[in-house]
Amino acid sequence: MQNYISDDVQKQAIQALSRLVAKPSYNTEAAPNAPFGEGIRAALDEVLKIADELGYQTYVDPEGYYGYAEIGEGAEIFGLICHVDVVPAGDIDAWKTNPFELTQKDGSLYGRGSQDDKGPTIATLFTIKALLDQGMHFNKRVRFIFGTDEEILWRGMAKYNEKEAGITMGIAPDAEFPLVYAEKGLQQSYLVGPGSDEIELDLVNAFNAVPGLANYGGPKQAEVEAALKQHGFAYEKQDGQLVVQGNSVHAMHAPEGTNAVLRLAIALADVFSGVPALEFIKQFGEDATGENILGVIKDDVSGQLTFNISSLQINAKESRMQIDLRIPVQVDHDDLIQTIVDKVAPFDMKYENFDYLEPLYVPKEGELVTTLMQAYAEVTGDTTSQPGISGGATFARTMKNSVAFGAMLTTTPDFMHQANENWPIKDMRVAMEIYAQALKNLLVD
Repeated sequence: MQNYISDDVQKQAIQALSRLVAKPSYNTEAAPNAPFGEGIRAALDEVLKIADELGYQTYVDPEGYYGYAEIGEGAEIFGLICHVDVVPAGDIDAWKTNPFELTQKDGSLYGRGSQDDKGPTIATLFTIKALLDQGMHFNKRVRFIFGTDEEILWRGMAKYNEKEAGITMGIAPDAEFPLVYAEKGLQQSYLVGPGSDEIELDLVNAFNAVPGLANYGGPKQAEVEAALKQHGFAYEKQDGQLVVQGNSVHAMHAPEGTNAVLRLAIALADVFSGVPALEFIKQFGEDATGENILGVIKDDVSGQLTFNISSLQINAKESRMQIDLRIPVQVDHDDLIQTIVDKVAPFDMKYENFDYLEPLYVPKEGELVTTLMQAYAEVTGDTTSQPGISGGATFARTMKNSVAFGAMLTTTPDFMHQANENWPIKDMRVAMEIYAQALKNLLVD
């Protein structure tokens, strides 16, 4: 098998990645022509500058929502759908290095965005240029699309799709090899109902995480503690409160976690009767597929529904809970929502939409998936791994005929969104060779 990526090309890519990591591009207050903050706009400008230096034609949205870099000719467009925003560094003391200074340490590239998604963005940008420099002629234009708030609400890509032409096919280098051909629909919503004069809760957590702890400092603690014991739910007593313990996981894996908010609510329902929100959760139980309320919701492609209740607030005015649904790709979204509306009505609760992302589904027998999988197998020698499905969400679902393809190998430790985010240099090289082989197969006659 021919190698397409030289030591010099990878070295240049690492130097460019250093420039991009140096821009702290997490969401902050809007500024002129920087709807998600000056840091994200600076990263967008920097990646376009790098692309311009490589010979790409570049464009930036005047409002600052997105940019793109294009090379080649033809009516059809092959898209590489990337993002330049990152999550904040978090606890700086937990980092071994400066998160916004790319540092080569122990054979890895440390820095926020090295895995998600600045590293893969730069790797693919230089891979395309390397192929062209070797005299290859593409049968499509290649367009790198740079989103700006992937970590928040995807408003940048929404603007792109309003203003720009679509692509013929594409990849998002923002996941794990070998390939993700189906991503469940993502629906985040509220269930709102009557309040209570007996009990007050303010258990607010992120939509997309199973809560690992739930504190209770209200009345009838002895009775609540007895109920927790009866159910066998783990808890501790701290500073005059009961702290129910669970196991926090990402909402896409909710059935694998232990939801502390649900466990507390189930115990509270035994003590405080007639509170609709608690009665609903008591019937819901701990089954994070929603089967106890909705019945079995599944398809043959992507499996069963995931239903995470992440937050619970109860006061005298109302009750409110956050729900995160990962919807099988072949389940009708509107029918499912109507079922939820009907099922919560007996609890005097109403459904309120917050945000919805449509599913991704590209048949794995098609040209795009088979070509990418063949290239992956040729470079790695891995002929057993199969294209997968995910409850997560990548920018691939914002474009037709697109899939998530790399850039992390199956053996690459996952440090996305964590302290000490890093990408092994040798893994970066393998990923670039996979991309080179795949893109040659797709773009060169």
